[in-house]
Amino acid sequence: MVFNFRVFKKQAPNGKLTMYLGKRDFVDHISGVEPIDGVVVIDEEYKERKVFGQVVCSFRYGREEDEVMGLNFQKDLFLASEQVYPPPEKHETSKLQDRLGKKLGENCFPFRFTLPPSAPASVTLQPGQEDDGQPCGVHYYVKLFVGEHETDRSHKRSTVSMAIRKIQYAPSKQGQQPCTVVRKDFMLSPGELELEVSLDKQVYHHGEKIAVNVCVRNNSNKVVKKLKAMVQQGVDVVLFQNGQYRSTVANIETQEGCPINPGSSLQKVIYLLPLLASNKDRRGIALDGQLKKLDTNLASTTLLASPDQRDAFGIIVSYAVKVKLYLGALGGELAAELPFVLMHPKVGSDFSCQAQQMPFSLLSPTPSRSWCRQTVRPKWKCSGKTPSNQNSTPNLTKFACKTGRK
Repeated sequence: MVFNFRVFKKQAPNGKLTMYLGKRDFVDHISGVEPIDGVVVIDEEYKERKVFGQVVCSFRYGREEDEVMGLNFQKDLFLASEQVYPPPEKHETSKLQDRLGKKLGENCFPFRFTLPPSAPASVTLQPGQEDDGQPCGVHYYVKLFVGEHETDRSHKRSTVSMAIRKIQYAPSKQGQQPCTVVRKDFMLSPGELELEVSLDKQVYHHGEKIAVNVCVRNNSNKVVKKLKAMVQQGVDVVLFQNGQYRSTVANIETQEGCPINPGSSLQKVIYLLPLLASNKDRRGIALDGQLKKLDTNLASTTLLASPDQRDAFGIIVSYAVKVKLYLGALGGELAAELPFVLMHPKVGSDFSCQAQQMPFSLLSPTPSRSWCRQTVRPKWKCSGKTPSNQNSTPNLTKFACKTGRK
């Protein structure tokens, strides 16, 4: 029986260490993260030396070009570290490691690293057109090096590192349908203006249109002149106290059905499509982590087991739909917000975990401070708030292993 599988290969500059990984995307299931399994091939000349492995989370929070006078805007966190060779103890190996061991010979040694559940997700902040250097964000890489102790400073010639990503997929079950009702009364004027906004579901996938149901009931003596709907991306850089900001990634402004005179109403559906293609070269837009300098997509919503489970070196991403009614210079505005989830659909995985069906914490951007009375139905509350060779592209090698059927 023939098994075809692909692995990622990376070799040290001196050719003495070669690392193989079966994949570079590792899924966070909220309660646990897929283990990082791989093998390393050691040259005969290094058989008398020790090889150590580490998983490094690199958090860059400032531009490289601004690093002057000894300033450094990058923090490296060592999330896992252990001796790979000589192996301190035997552990269970995966099928991929067993097949690679048979294929690569006796100088092949397996390794396994486990990331903590609270580790931040891979997120990249889009740089501007004139920005150079490594972009800001959270990046991961696996590093193998030769030394006497795991705390030794690694030498570039005998070090091999490969970039990886920690990602999340959309939960398998839909939550409650988001819906909110916002009412505004006016001083010295009778009646009130009511705005009801709802979405057809809670979880959306990248590239999917978002249907926003808008219902306006004008029981006041004001006139609604136009309305605007937008999708806002909220980014929270946890390291900074004032590191929260929002960016509009999709919007539409219309006067269809307007003006809405006193005593009349309007009901319509507005479709929004947040895409990276319409937000090119906008500095600060959060993107999914990049393995190579290729186009990716807007960052997925960050799911947390609890609101307090925030890593200090992480970036929290959230999305919300915001609808605004414009009443003119004297009437002011009326706005309503609804948080939702924007993620990739879940794919098959060998890592069995029921965390995708557990409740998660959904963080939404900070609401606007408007003079209005708001009731939410159901209860939704809008609360706000590397080494030099790590980015190089590893070789993609294809193996065919023959094993006998038992």
